[in-house]
Amino acid sequence: MGTHQVYVMPCADYGQTEAALRNTLERMGGMERFVKPGERILLKVNLLRPAPPESAVCTHPAVAAAVAALVREAGGTPVIADSPGGALQKESVLRHLYEKTGMARAAAQSGAELSFDTSARLVSLPRGRALRQAEVIAPAAEADGVFDLCKMKTHVLMGMTGAVKNSFGIIPGLSKVGFHGSHPDRQDFADVVLDLTEFLAPRLSIMDGVLAMEGEGPGASGTPRRVGLLLASESPLALDAAAAELMGLPRASNPLLLAAQRRGLTPNRAEDVELVGGSWDRLRIPDYRFPANVRRDLMEFLGPLAGPAKGLCKALLSQTPRIAPERCVGCGICRKACPGRAITLEGGRARIHPGSCIRCYCCHELCPQKAVALKRGLLGRLLN
Repeated sequence: MGTHQVYVMPCADYGQTEAALRNTLERMGGMERFVKPGERILLKVNLLRPAPPESAVCTHPAVAAAVAALVREAGGTPVIADSPGGALQKESVLRHLYEKTGMARAAAQSGAELSFDTSARLVSLPRGRALRQAEVIAPAAEADGVFDLCKMKTHVLMGMTGAVKNSFGIIPGLSKVGFHGSHPDRQDFADVVLDLTEFLAPRLSIMDGVLAMEGEGPGASGTPRRVGLLLASESPLALDAAAAELMGLPRASNPLLLAAQRRGLTPNRAEDVELVGGSWDRLRIPDYRFPANVRRDLMEFLGPLAGPAKGLCKALLSQTPRIAPERCVGCGICRKACPGRAITLEGGRARIHPGSCIRCYCCHELCPQKAVALKRGLLGRLLN
């Protein structure tokens, strides 16, 4: 079986998840191909922040429970883990995260372990382009194998978040802020994420698209959309290439696939992916809504002309975060998550200082109150 196959499973609701995954895994050769008895398998879910399953912010607990049950049947020990953004890596934080997202219930139902290990390990990334080493959460460094359980979502910085972007979650808590600060350009950040994905080397990637997210994702400002699909592949890149094609994401607005192409990593195009379980035309999702800046991002098309005036072009084309004071409750999550130290709390409300903003959109991504609005740059408004 080629590693560039992506299996697509219709799944109208989460009650059908285990049956759909069981059937597909049998077609892929059985869970025994991916798990050996006695192995500890990290189920790397996407738990961006403590959000309920119906918000579509996180991997649905039904997906984690179904995969965990299949891992246990194969003789492995499934371990559910992630590190949320904008928070310290503490046991109390993880406990709240697992409860709010439904992962505690999923573990109880399936017999999976919930990881409360808050330590980190320094690992080597010898083939890294952006990173040669990184501190990652201990469960990622110590697992015998990794399953990437990602969510189908839009993303204001990266266009979409899927299997590859899910790897960034192995960076502990607030340490993520430093990577956004040191790699503010989204193409540079794409190399960081690809380096982490190559380190993780997931044996199996499964995308939760039953209840997906469109619009201004990946956080509370995004809009849940019932798509009714699960996708699975041995290749996280193949999974993302297929999902991007089904969603209709323009290639120029998919920096992860563009970075993979520059590095000679395959597949990085839908043309190189075999879709198993349906045709592209039948499964494409109509009118999928992307962040407002996606279809107006012309940086890739400017080519060499963008080099001398890259900063100016970015300012004109990018969206700039602004605080909506009527929504802000002064929780300070955005301030903690800001790598540019551009946010202060004044009078019980957040304030963004535009001159220090690097447009990483961490504040927008993590604000639970939808209090961070994105304002288009001048050229973006003209193009609109």
